[in-house]
Amino acid sequence: MVTIIFSHPWHGSFNKAILDTITTALEKKKKEYQVIDLNKDNFNPVMTEGELALYSKGQHKDPLVTKYQNMLKKTDEIIFLFPLWWYNTPAILKGFIDKVMLKNFSYTESSTGLKGKLTHIKSAKVITTGQAQRWYVKYFAGNMIQKTFINATLKGVGIKNAKWIHCGDVSKGAEMKRKKFLQKLEISI
Repeated sequence: MVTIIFSHPWHGSFNKAILDTITTALEKKKKEYQVIDLNKDNFNPVMTEGELALYSKGQHKDPLVTKYQNMLKKTDEIIFLFPLWWYNTPAILKGFIDKVMLKNFSYTESSTGLKGKLTHIKSAKVITTGQAQRWYVKYFAGNMIQKTFINATLKGVGIKNAKWIHCGDVSKGAEMKRKKFLQKLEISI
């Protein structure tokens, strides 16, 4: 099962066009998929004091967290789709990681660090869009997606085979560039 985590609030966005391209490609290949649309679900990324008290125990009280964890249990391939805002993930996706990737669900702690438990997820694609080009994000803006999101967060929960795909210059109206990106993406899904 492919799980797509979609983190863009506007359904008229280029990110939504990417989502539609991905789901169409999966349907053509007769691959099962499910979409977690964080904004449409009204997911609250803010961790309250009460939630924080449960966090260290690997517990939660949000029914969406239960739903998302059950979806992730059935996942063997995951796709994260989001815009880069200030060269990083949107707050709603950060909140998803904080609230859903809990101890004893996605990892355990040992004397040598984290031991990821989501090893049944064999591959991940991290698809981002933004004004900045990938080289700028990588060399001048801290490379947060590769260094933190992929190499630390995903690896920490047991997802080791991850690929980052980025489309820059999205707000400049480069229609041909967007079309080419979507065509290449459809082939790679």
